[in-house]
Amino acid sequence: MTNFLEWWRRPRGVTVVVDNDSWVVPYAQRLVDEACVRGDDAVLARSHDQISKGAVAFYLGCVRITPKEVLARNRRNLVVHASDLPMGRGFSPMTWLVLEGESEIPVCLLEAADEVDAGAVIYRSHISLRGTELIDELRAMLGEMHVDLCLRYLNETQPPEGVDQQGVPTYYPRRRPLDSRLDPAKSIAEQFNLLRVVDNDRYPAFFEYLGQRYRLKIEKVPEDET
Repeated sequence: MTNFLEWWRRPRGVTVVVDNDSWVVPYAQRLVDEACVRGDDAVLARSHDQISKGAVAFYLGCVRITPKEVLARNRRNLVVHASDLPMGRGFSPMTWLVLEGESEIPVCLLEAADEVDAGAVIYRSHISLRGTELIDELRAMLGEMHVDLCLRYLNETQPPEGVDQQGVPTYYPRRRPLDSRLDPAKSIAEQFNLLRVVDNDRYPAFFEYLGQRYRLKIEKVPEDET
């Protein structure tokens, strides 16, 4: 137990990993900065080559499989995932839940495992939606939850153990630009949740009519302009 407590004592080596050009990068940097302020030696890694040996590695928004030899560099390897695991493993779970009309988005901090999103769950929390949030707001809320859950873990007097997932898992597929297709025969209200989750730059909403494809962009009108 003594050695265990020594391993957990600050300053600990903490790595926050984002392996792609993700919207989560600013929140990962905030996590690094806050962990350093609280007494840890935290760094941001943008590839597996940059992951050093340490106490904890948080993998946020990662899309590449991490080899076992890389995971072995840290005592704990943790992931944030926005679904009620084991339901909703896989890609873009928050987007899929919004499309399903959910107003409560579960968010888990879990241990990295050989199978994607299959590790033991350490914390379960949730985000409450009003139903009017667009993609930037949704990302901001989830980004804040990433930071909160990871800092909560680092603030524990000793690292908590996760609870194995129970039940039959379900999986979400990767979303593609074609998933932003609107149906011109349906109303805006019927397709509003799809409009909420499109990215105006990377995968904008579009529809096809009379042999022509049209692109739509959505943004909120500021209150002082209404």
